[in-house]
Amino acid sequence: MASSEVDQKFLGKAAKAVENENPLLASVLYKILGLSINLSHQLVKAKKQRRPDGTPTSAQLDLSFHIIWLSREGLVLLEQYVVPMVGAYTELKVLAYKLRASFYHIFVLFHNTPPVSSMGVNTPDPQTTPQSRLDKGKGIARDDDDDTPPTAKPRRNFEGGPVGPPPGFGPETPSAFLLKPGDYLPIAHQYFKEAAELADRILWGSHSLRLSVKTEYAAFLYECVHDAEGSRKLAKETVAQVYDATEGIDNDMFNDACELVTVLGKMMKRGLNSSNKTQASSTGTQPAPRTEQGEASAPPGMI
Repeated sequence: MASSEVDQKFLGKAAKAVENENPLLASVLYKILGLSINLSHQLVKAKKQRRPDGTPTSAQLDLSFHIIWLSREGLVLLEQYVVPMVGAYTELKVLAYKLRASFYHIFVLFHNTPPVSSMGVNTPDPQTTPQSRLDKGKGIARDDDDDTPPTAKPRRNFEGGPVGPPPGFGPETPSAFLLKPGDYLPIAHQYFKEAAELADRILWGSHSLRLSVKTEYAAFLYECVHDAEGSRKLAKETVAQVYDATEGIDNDMFNDACELVTVLGKMMKRGLNSSNKTQASSTGTQPAPRTEQGEASAPPGMI
């Protein structure tokens, strides 16, 4: 995400590189870097606090508010001061496009309406909220308490259940005071496509920033779009392009590329175990035992 260690490295390098020629851009990049480091700690904490039933505690709500606020402030800095100034740069332009998609990725995870993830801060549907008890005290007066014969009473139909508020007047998400509620999934998907296309066009296959774009894009497809097959396909194609690359890279970028290729290799198999178990249970057969280790946890900086 916006908290990826690879992204943080390129943020620091880019800020240092433009410090003399564009002090304003450098200062904003340093601010986004500090925000990204803070955000990475909050995202790790949010992952650890996630409950199986999805019901947030007050501490989880506060943490989600903090994450949404950090992402909102980072997006404002990025769109106002960075994106308009990166036309003459190569890596910084890809990084800016990737960070924009990353901030919207966080909005989709924590603030989307309708929710697409268990990480979100959501308001219960009033139609499914249990009704408060009305039988306290002496009870509710009924028409059949008098002596009027049942045949003389008009029949009334009280079926239909509770009536919800009209459109636009229902309860808002608890984080609505930080960010306008809405469906951020389409725009986030569009920004990921733009970042991936830009990275493919101007960066070589084994470039660690390009791999960072593709890794988070694959995670977004799996977690938010719920396109498991598309996520696995993207991860597989990216790994193949890394092995086809012939450009030389330094040791630091090589280490980052190796780590991201390892993550992409695990994402190529993500979700296959559950689908195999489902298929085996439907056919009555047992799945073949696995010889490799269990699926690893999410990569650094990603939910």
